[in-house]
Amino acid sequence: MTAVLFIHGFPFDHAMWRHQVTALSRWQSIAPDLPGVGETRGPESTDEYSVALYAADLVAVLDRLKVEQAVICGLSMGGYIAFELLRSHAQRVRGAILCNTKAAADTPEAKRDRDAMAMLAKQSGSSAIAEALLPKLLARATFERRPEIVSEVRGMMTRVPVPGIVGALHALRERSDSTPLLKTIHVPVLVIAGEEDQIAPAAGMREMADAIPGARFVLIPEAGHVAPLERPDAVNTAIGDFLRKLS
Repeated sequence: MTAVLFIHGFPFDHAMWRHQVTALSRWQSIAPDLPGVGETRGPESTDEYSVALYAADLVAVLDRLKVEQAVICGLSMGGYIAFELLRSHAQRVRGAILCNTKAAADTPEAKRDRDAMAMLAKQSGSSAIAEALLPKLLARATFERRPEIVSEVRGMMTRVPVPGIVGALHALRERSDSTPLLKTIHVPVLVIAGEEDQIAPAAGMREMADAIPGARFVLIPEAGHVAPLERPDAVNTAIGDFLRKLS
């Protein structure tokens, strides 16, 4: 049975993949919390968090489950971790699904924004991060017609512990540019973009897909940065089609 490793974004937890885990039950779904989230312990110091640390933790999860290879499916920060797995643990990757993410490293301006957000988390807690990010995360249709999704995303962000948020921001700030990696990827790749994603715009994701040999690009209408929760049926169809072709 093909295993699928779902890697959540920032500042979310494994629950963001709940629709996919349920709908894609013919495959082995693995959806852990990353270090510093839920019951998964993080490093003692938030400065020790890194994309490489997250990737190594996920490899350890696969080892415990005796899974030699998995299709890796990462959203946003999960996509950055997927790139690290492709770079440093390529033998464990059977295919990759890149959702609402980008290959480039943070710009100097983005790094300053990470620092400001880390300070906000330390001073005002997870709920302040949720309120700051929420307007950028969801499509207009989600805000207007799906209040339960807005509430779910807010709640998910609010329950992430502050050290996990600050550590993740450090990892995001210091991550490598994965753009040079794209042309070297030789496993099947699916790229899923949200039509209204403000954080990882669809145009940039299409360019990223064009740079990966043989990658397939799927645009999800009326979805922002959290497409798997906003438009689960469309995302499930795209992932299911991709997995069936691998089986």
